[in-house]
Amino acid sequence: MTIALQPEQEAFIQTQLSTGQYSSAAEVITEALRLLEKRNHYDQWVEDVRAKIDIAAEQLDRGEGVDGETAISQLKAKLQQARES
Repeated sequence: MTIALQPEQEAFIQTQLSTGQYSSAAEVITEALRLLEKRNHYDQWVEDVRAKIDIAAEQLDRGEGVDGETAISQLKAKLQQARES
């Protein structure tokens, strides 16, 4: 595969190489691709969380939620059970 870089991209790679953190342009590009993949996973996580928040908001609108004190009490009870097991 041949990739043509813009002059700014080449300059950025050279700047990264000059820091001594990378020993080749390939290492810089590999790191960039790793970060892009990580960002894509993060973006998917954000979408999943938003969907869960929407579901929770709908449940609350239908009166299916519990107040904060009840939720804390339930969590404390579960924690106590886990400790006793």
